Amino acid sequence: MKQKPKLTIVKIGGKLLESEQLLAVTLQHFTHLQGAKMLVHGGGKAADQWCTALGISPIMKDGRRITDAATLEVVTMVYAGLENKKVVSQLQALGCDAIGLSGADANSILAHKRPVGVIDFGFAGDIDFVNAPRLKTLLEIGLSPVFCAITHDGQGLLLNTNADTIAAEMAKALTEYFEVRLFYCFEKAGVLADPADEQSVIPQLDQFAYQSGKKAGTIAAGMLPKLDNAFAALNAGVYSVNIGNPASLATAGGTNLALNTRTA
Repeated sequence: MKQKPKLTIVKIGGKLLESEQLLAVTLQHFTHLQGAKMLVHGGGKAADQWCTALGISPIMKDGRRITDAATLEVVTMVYAGLENKKVVSQLQALGCDAIGLSGADANSILAHKRPVGVIDFGFAGDIDFVNAPRLKTLLEIGLSPVFCAITHDGQGLLLNTNADTIAAEMAKALTEYFEVRLFYCFEKAGVLADPADEQSVIPQLDQFAYQSGKKAGTIAAGMLPKLDNAFAALNAGVYSVNIGNPASLATAGGTNLALNTRTA
């Protein structure tokens, strides 16, 4: 069987976007990655700052944003506009031929508005379809897509969609064509055994250990959707998933996720 070409998908966290220095280092590491590559970003703090400036109170629940109509307009402007083009322009300066996109562009990501349950997330989108053939075409002509956290429903409605989820769903969809490596890149060195100790990086984390850490409360808040998405990607055939800081892009360090290596 012919070996699939390699593809690296990198999701960068909001704090990396906030710091000019950290963003520059991250994008340098991204540019030096060999082979096809894609980047996914959010922009949480910038969106919070613009919401506050406009008199809109940001609301979060379990690491996810509650998106009302006014907030949707702000996050679309920030994610798909300012933050996306800032990343794309810096990648171009580094010699990486990037193209900035939302899920609506080229019908790349279709989603539906999340049904109201115990929590009403407002205009939050849950992904139905990733247009893998379209993304494959972009990658094959040498472009590096840079996706923001905005999707659409195909009926004209834009939706705010968790960037960790976008990265995982893209990774899963593109396994048909590529050997996909997924990196969740943020300001920490990896998943920490002790949130108060920056040196307590867990080098390898399986699902059993994740559930134990979740129950103990050492793994919580925004790390939960990240790890839920990461393990879903592994279970769907993604070759590898790492969580770590920008340096981990060069070393494949940080926390390497694995399917269960033991039983409860």
